[in-house]
Amino acid sequence: MKHILIVEDDTVIAEVEKDYLEANGYTVEVAHSGEVGLQKALTEPYDLIILDLMLPVVDGFAILREVRQAKNIPILLVSAKKEDIDKIRGLGLGADDHISKPFSLGELVARVKAHLARYDRLVSDGSQSQRTPQDEIRMRGLRIDKLARKVYVRGQEVAFTSKEYELLLFLATHPNWVFSKNDLFEKIWGLDSLGDIATVTVHISKLREKIEIDPTKPQYIETVWGVGYRFQL
Repeated sequence: MKHILIVEDDTVIAEVEKDYLEANGYTVEVAHSGEVGLQKALTEPYDLIILDLMLPVVDGFAILREVRQAKNIPILLVSAKKEDIDKIRGLGLGADDHISKPFSLGELVARVKAHLARYDRLVSDGSQSQRTPQDEIRMRGLRIDKLARKVYVRGQEVAFTSKEYELLLFLATHPNWVFSKNDLFEKIWGLDSLGDIATVTVHISKLREKIEIDPTKPQYIETVWGVGYRFQL
């Protein structure tokens, strides 16, 4: 049974989310403050975190930053703000998804199920012990160890969030193919109409910051204007 943490200072919203998720087979804990939420997230084992951005004292961005440095589990941000800047900032810090209030409980459960299923597949794919030449990708100073789920850039290991890693791996295993934002969103996030393709742009930007010598002049991930992106051999 999957274990979920909800960090939400609105007790009514938190309890409704908790009840609905438990009715769908999850075990759920609630933290009503950022301080408690951060402590729980860092010290207790959870499979997924639902994190409100607008928290007093310790806000969701600060929690996201700390937790993402320590854990690679899915993190879903929740916010009543409609501005894209908050969504972009959250995704840039390593969130896997963003849900704007108000949202339906059915949508919440659908996103939770999708992210847990995708994370389980990633962990399963990386758990094989027998190594073959296909388990590693090497390209001009970039090395992707698919079994260990590690990426090395010019000999140095670089940390990636789960979605950043999955996007990089997909592009690197399809070199010279051009993919639209919609193509990449469907392949990596798999949430169809429940998401926002702006997520793709944010993650491409983060990948370039981590693997390119000069992100403004990318050598790996090329923008094909009006079409999408291509990973160059």
